[in-house]
Amino acid sequence: MLGAAAMGDIGMHFPDSDERYRGISSLSLLEKVKDLLAEKGYALVNADITIIAQRPKLAPYISEMRGNIARVLGTAEDAVSVKATTEEGLGFTGEGEGMAAHAVVLIDEHER
Repeated sequence: MLGAAAMGDIGMHFPDSDERYRGISSLSLLEKVKDLLAEKGYALVNADITIIAQRPKLAPYISEMRGNIARVLGTAEDAVSVKATTEEGLGFTGEGEGMAAHAVVLIDEHER
């Protein structure tokens, strides 16, 4: 969302060297990002999120993730897509050494 608004990246706004963000909930950061965008006159239209992980299996959590993201962003759940995939044993995610995520979002200007 920050990138779509040409507002830099998450590390610029929430550096990992700042103790205030150690262990912070990703939903809290998402809410802060939503507020930063609102200050610039933007709001989310929709989001398409893909999580890449060999494990754990995320299917049982997808609905809850969609609901949480939609709630924090103040949008309809059907405007948020969350899906999971594996890399069939390839790379660090496929070997279970980590996870990755990609998101494509559409934002729109609104009245400030």
